Amino acid sequence: MAQNRSSVVIIGGGIMGGDIAIIYAANGWDVHVMSPSSRTREALPSRMDAGLKKLGAPAASATRVKTYAALQDIDWKPVGMVVEAATEDLALKQRLFGEIEALVGTDVPLTSNTSNFPIGEIGKKLRHRGRVLGLHFFMPAHLVPLVEVVSADATDPEVAEHVVELMKRLGKAPIWVKKDVPGFVGNRIQHAMMREALYLIQDGIVSPEGVDTAVRYGFGFRFIACGPIMQKEMSGWDTNFFVASALYPHLYNNDGPPPLLKELVDANRLGMKTKRGFWDWNDQKIAQEKARIEKALQAGMKILKDEAE
Repeated sequence: MAQNRSSVVIIGGGIMGGDIAIIYAANGWDVHVMSPSSRTREALPSRMDAGLKKLGAPAASATRVKTYAALQDIDWKPVGMVVEAATEDLALKQRLFGEIEALVGTDVPLTSNTSNFPIGEIGKKLRHRGRVLGLHFFMPAHLVPLVEVVSADATDPEVAEHVVELMKRLGKAPIWVKKDVPGFVGNRIQHAMMREALYLIQDGIVSPEGVDTAVRYGFGFRFIACGPIMQKEMSGWDTNFFVASALYPHLYNNDGPPPLLKELVDANRLGMKTKRGFWDWNDQKIAQEKARIEKALQAGMKILKDEAE
């Protein structure tokens, strides 16, 4: 395996790809970002400068990042890792992985940041499927520590373990997802909560503001200190058993999203991207809210770093 090569190719320089590039550059890697979009390539330097500043990395780290319009323009010999963060299009990802396999050494891990597609499907046409795995970052990737390292059936466990250790060295908090299940781990837990929240809003039980307050100032507040399993270790699994026995029959278990969500989509109330969602937005409000969230994430990251030291 490409143990000693600190050069990474990132496919896609958009929201996720650009933030992933910041992580590697901040840790001294040479970063090669391929994007066919000239607009994306031109915007990347300013994004790198801002992101590296938030991580407290030297500004000179940005000089390690180079952009390319095509995969063939990259010098693949020193590359030790590939991260695909292209548009969520399965056929596109399969084509890209086929092209990459022909360019890079057989000892280099090939990873996808997808959250939608099975990793096994993305790599199923490759000759060397053992080095294909998921590498799912959470937005914003440079500020949220969690990374899911996802094994498909054909993934070599040693490759997965190598990538887990690499993510730790990059300052991330990786988990090894050992089965290629839909949604992996983070999104399954997140969407279980989201289903309950949206149906509670749909049925007039609580407002959108009420949901956010319950999470941020209730169980979400303590999650920075301990996860749900540790919390129940403290409170007792007997208590959890009795509460679960009484409560679970009343939880929503619908196999689709509530009509409320379809109504939002049909009305083009998509949130900040269309300036309307549950709430109305303008450019100033969007900038203020994103700045507030990033500040809170940085404070949370400092807490976790101090705890680890």
